[in-house]
Amino acid sequence: MSQIAGTGGELRRIVRINEEIKSVVATAFKINLMAMNAIFLAKRAGQAALGFSVLSNELRRFATDLQQQMEVLRQMTHGSVASVTALVKTERLNRVVDRMRNELSGQARAMIDRYLRSRQSTSFVLHQEAIATQNRRLSQTIADTAQLVELGSVLARSAKIEAAYGGSFSAALMQVSSDFEHTIAEIHRSLEQLSRHQD
Repeated sequence: MSQIAGTGGELRRIVRINEEIKSVVATAFKINLMAMNAIFLAKRAGQAALGFSVLSNELRRFATDLQQQMEVLRQMTHGSVASVTALVKTERLNRVVDRMRNELSGQARAMIDRYLRSRQSTSFVLHQEAIATQNRRLSQTIADTAQLVELGSVLARSAKIEAAYGGSFSAALMQVSSDFEHTIAEIHRSLEQLSRHQD
């Protein structure tokens, strides 16, 4: 019964990870829209905001890459749910077979004992190994995503520097770059939560 409780905790952890993924996807979508608006603003500013325009375009690509990375994470969590669910089904089946075993005697009971020994040891271990492998992959993907988000932070800081050269549009460009920084900081916080849920 404690194994089932453990899998329930695992499912709750995966649900929390999925919620953080949804949050990052929504924020990445917001960055994409902000970047498109920033590109239009930079075009209005003309030659003085050329560098800002390039960085805004890079931030737009960053948002797209981030959304793709979140899709990979989402698929991984679905795989984790499938593995945990398979583990729960195996445990339930083992309990049913164990109850049947208790009602039998003699040769039938000996056959059930052999079945249980072979099935319980291999099946449960295989499911646990699958979950452990998926958790390692998930941790690595979260770490890779954190590096991608660090690139987004660098782009946002660079956009802030370029905004200073935006002439009469400098204040507006500075506001946009500050918004980029703030929004990417939200993603950093979500990734920290993802890492905590993963540990």
